[in-house]
Amino acid sequence: MSKDCNTIHQWFNGMKKHSFSFNEQEIPENGIYILFEKGEFAHSTNRIVRIGTHTGNNKLRSRLKEHFVNENKDRSIFRKNIGRALLNKNNDPFLKQWELDLTTKKSKEKYFKNVDFKKQKETEKRVTKYIQDNVSFVVFQVDDKNKRLEIESKIISTVSLCDECKSSKNWLGNFSPKEKIKESGLWNIKELWKTPLSDKEMIKLKQMLNIN
Repeated sequence: MSKDCNTIHQWFNGMKKHSFSFNEQEIPENGIYILFEKGEFAHSTNRIVRIGTHTGNNKLRSRLKEHFVNENKDRSIFRKNIGRALLNKNNDPFLKQWELDLTTKKSKEKYFKNVDFKKQKETEKRVTKYIQDNVSFVVFQVDDKNKRLEIESKIISTVSLCDECKSSKNWLGNFSPKEKIKESGLWNIKELWKTPLSDKEMIKLKQMLNIN
């Protein structure tokens, strides 16, 4: 897996990188995003720290805004995981409230008296600042939903199975309460250590990325 992981690291690092505030017109409507984080390196280049996509049609741009801009951790598992690590790093008891999902009206009513909404807003702003200051990404177009999900899963597995991709000692994810994040070095919990990209799929991915 190390050889293929090295290869896709070189491919993705050779693509146009975006960061906050990115130009939406440069982002395809459907596709997969690859995240990098300041201070994280592997294979003599920037280390991949998350692979993600979207399920709704034409929702890649809005998905990235949910990560980088919209301050709602219940709409972005990436934001929720960043917040978990920031809070856990400081042994902040607000972590228990951060875990509550307030997406539905019913859950908001249920937990309204249990949540310090001022602290939640402050934490959301910390998460936003961390992501906007430290995270960059590349994207590539994949229009078919099932294909997107398949490729996303196999890239996650290829990276997570690599013996050479290790997080730095100072990586924020090391403070995550989620063992899979600490173990994998990725801000991913699903699709880890499953089926990696095959040789044929590596060739197809290269073609998809328009790499000579």
